[in-house]
Amino acid sequence: MPDSPPRITRADTPEGPCALLQGRWGAAEMGSRAQWRTLSRQLAGLPAQPDLGWDLRGLQWLDHVGAQLLWNHWGRAWPQRLALTPGQRALLERAERYSTTAPPAEPWRTADQVDRLGVLVLHGVDHARHLLVLVGQLALDLLRLLRAPRRGPWRDISGHLYRMGATALPITALVGFLIGVVLAYLMSLQLRQFGAESFIVNILGISLIRELGPMLAAILVAGRSGSAITAQIGVMRVTEELDAMRVMGIAHGFRLVLPRALALALAMPLIAVWTTLAALAGGMLAADVAMDVSPAYFAQALPRAVDAANLALALSKSVVFGVLIALIGCHWGLRVQPNTQSLGAGTTASVVNSITMVIVVDALFAVAFKNVGI
Repeated sequence: MPDSPPRITRADTPEGPCALLQGRWGAAEMGSRAQWRTLSRQLAGLPAQPDLGWDLRGLQWLDHVGAQLLWNHWGRAWPQRLALTPGQRALLERAERYSTTAPPAEPWRTADQVDRLGVLVLHGVDHARHLLVLVGQLALDLLRLLRAPRRGPWRDISGHLYRMGATALPITALVGFLIGVVLAYLMSLQLRQFGAESFIVNILGISLIRELGPMLAAILVAGRSGSAITAQIGVMRVTEELDAMRVMGIAHGFRLVLPRALALALAMPLIAVWTTLAALAGGMLAADVAMDVSPAYFAQALPRAVDAANLALALSKSVVFGVLIALIGCHWGLRVQPNTQSLGAGTTASVVNSITMVIVVDALFAVAFKNVGI
């Protein structure tokens, strides 16, 4: 008898409807994608109903693959009416014995963990290499801009400067003001115990001007403008605008990365100063209410308590923060694949990496310039 492909026919018997299985139900026959789809459609047309019988005696061949397929289709339970040979029953009982409701957990192996770590390291090295290429390209584009300033993308720079700088002033002022109020109230509870109310000027001045003001501004800009940079460039990738620019000979670095990096490098120091002033205003108000430290005394004592080097250090950090946020946003935007899922993942990664980089660079500045302005 020649071999025949697996198939199912339905017949009416005195006991009720019955599914007759014929052909060879083995791994070799089900390896074909077309045959697998055909058999899946036939099984889908025969749901596992209680009154449906199954007759396996007409099968030419049944192995563990076919037995497991039937067992899964039956919902891992024996049908009420089943006709089969002793060998077929043994195969189905083995499928029942070794079938589980959940896949077994993979054993923990050191080689797998090392392999995963290696993949993460390679991904990190790839991202670092791409960022280094962006930094080098930015330096070359700056030289090109200095050689021919008239041909620079000044309109793009001014537009980004407005969108990333001017429109960020309200939210940064609000957050800075509230942070200043909170810090002043928390410090007043401790300083009042020692009669050191006047030192609130020193504490607020150093903490806000040197550290919190620039960092708060950078974190807010990273979440606000960094994500916008990645989304803008990512949408250009999805709509194939980046490919069109490459075909027309327009450099991505000079037209996309350079304007955003320069705009944030100029805007970040101004935003940091604005945020610091708002935080100092909030701290001044809270100190007046909670500790009777007048605004006049606060304004008079602040220049003596905080050295000008702290302001210079804060402005320098802000420039670095702005360039890094722009580069990270452009990096993830240029790596977006032409689909919406990659766009969302790239935007999220851009915000997380920008905020993390801001904190890391701020810690490096704090260690490197620990003797400056103190």
